[in-house]
Amino acid sequence: MKKQNQLLMGNEAIGQGLIEAGCQVATAYPGTPSTEILQAVIDRQGQAVEPLHVEWSVNEKIAFEVALAASYTGKRSAAVMKQVGLNVAADPFMRTAYIGVKGGMLTIVADDPGPHSSQNEQDTRLFCLQGRVPVIDPCSPAEAKELIQPAFELSEKYELNIVLRPTTRICHSRQNVSVREPIKLNRQADFQRDPTRWAATPAFLPALHRALNDNLEKVALEPDWQPRLTVGNGDYPRTALVASGIAYSNLIDLLAELQLTQAIDLYQVLMPYPLSPDFTRTLHKKYDRLLILEETYPVIELQLAHPGSKGKQNGMVPREGELTPDVMHQVLADFLDLAPPAETPTERRGQRPSLCPGCPHRAAFYSIKKCFPQGIFPSDIGCYTLGMNLGAVNTVHCMGACISQGAGFYQAYHQDEQDCPTIVVTIGDSTFFHAGIPALINAVIQQTRMIIVILDNATTAMTGGQPVPHMGIAAGNKKTKAVAIEPLVKASGVVFIETCDPYDSERFDALLKRADSYIRSPEGGVAVLISRHGCVMDPAVRKTQDSHLVTILDSCIGCEKCTGAFECPALYMDRENHVAVVDQDRCIGCGTCIPVCPVNAIVRETKP
Repeated sequence: MKKQNQLLMGNEAIGQGLIEAGCQVATAYPGTPSTEILQAVIDRQGQAVEPLHVEWSVNEKIAFEVALAASYTGKRSAAVMKQVGLNVAADPFMRTAYIGVKGGMLTIVADDPGPHSSQNEQDTRLFCLQGRVPVIDPCSPAEAKELIQPAFELSEKYELNIVLRPTTRICHSRQNVSVREPIKLNRQADFQRDPTRWAATPAFLPALHRALNDNLEKVALEPDWQPRLTVGNGDYPRTALVASGIAYSNLIDLLAELQLTQAIDLYQVLMPYPLSPDFTRTLHKKYDRLLILEETYPVIELQLAHPGSKGKQNGMVPREGELTPDVMHQVLADFLDLAPPAETPTERRGQRPSLCPGCPHRAAFYSIKKCFPQGIFPSDIGCYTLGMNLGAVNTVHCMGACISQGAGFYQAYHQDEQDCPTIVVTIGDSTFFHAGIPALINAVIQQTRMIIVILDNATTAMTGGQPVPHMGIAAGNKKTKAVAIEPLVKASGVVFIETCDPYDSERFDALLKRADSYIRSPEGGVAVLISRHGCVMDPAVRKTQDSHLVTILDSCIGCEKCTGAFECPALYMDRENHVAVVDQDRCIGCGTCIPVCPVNAIVRETKP
């Protein structure tokens, strides 16, 4: 492949950069905004000039550890995740700072300021400051790609794991990116045994910690990673702007719009941690006033400790949310005493998100709420979080927490010796493998009495349909051994295990009631019901399931149960006539709405 330019999404550019830099082991667990990075590696695997192993790991901790061991052999590796995924990988991540790597290793962590699709706005740069891990903050898709090769080289020079931290706007925006031939490193796996390092006990850790501190001091002084200065024309003496990541790109555009380009000294910080001590001294010496723009926490600001700095700590820069151009315009106006920006219209939100027409989770949630109107319903991270619209999701915390929270609810009620509301936990199949199994074992051991509904739609639906372990498919649609859910549940000590298609509402309701009777019986414990029906976004699922022509009779009383309590997007209310109507363009003919109607006004005909 000759050098050329391609219009790429940021995540695609990063995936391309990994291949070009000679990465040979790439691992990930899907999560917005990082998902497309590994998919881009899969899609471009044919470009690799050396063997390349790519995997969707069961969770982020495993992804990190697989990539880490590969780096021990001298090969370049990368582990990809979103910011909350780093929490799952925190244990090996923190220790790796001391132990180090051999072949270059990048941990690519996509942060989600806003947040757009996450349970918090955590700043990976702050995590890296705590963990003493160098972190790189690209300002654009093209820069994110171009920094991968030098980041691998930095990793190998100091034998350190390096974090590349794109954010949502970088991951999902598009830019013309230079594409090159992948480099050929000709590396053979060669693990050099050194128990004092790779298996370091506490006795060896102080020395490793000292070595880490020495290396970080050297990394901070690396000439290629120093903050980049665009010199101003002197209109604002002894004043400077400091920015990193997408905030820097937004600031460049904003200064151009305000005709202030090169009117003021501007620094781009490529490596927020470790921050160069020379840079810190320069700012303290040359400037009386600084405006520091960074997402999401004051990582640079804290390290600079400049007496004249304005930013998140004094409240000039918002402490939460994205630094969008509109937000930054107001901040810059306050800092430079400019005319305030014109007021922008208040953002109007559209229709709230809803489960897809025909989604099997909707049928399962409707049955759960119908059978246990006073129940407690812990749930988890996934598209099924939208079960809250149906009143069947009460708590959502983090991956796998629903089972543990269900157990906590039970123990709190049980110790009062009062009748416990039926606790029905819902967890997706991918989430169950990711973090649900240890929680299930713990619930069994602690003699918890609750129902767990595993929503098995045979894919990781929320992030675009990545494979799940029980389907026998690995990254790139390669066949592999399937790990079934039922034997895992049984091996965890569960006695009551049933499987049902939630489209069969009558049987599903009956099994829920049987499960409730079981958990309340003398021999009761955890009951597991596997709700099994493929995701209707998969064309193969739609092709194999029955499809009907669903219509509504004149006997409709306009009770809105099908559009409200069931909330199928293929149904809407004709307000003029106050009757429900089927949107045939959206209806997939599943018929799950039929038993919902209290007057049997929803009927079906079999399609040819």
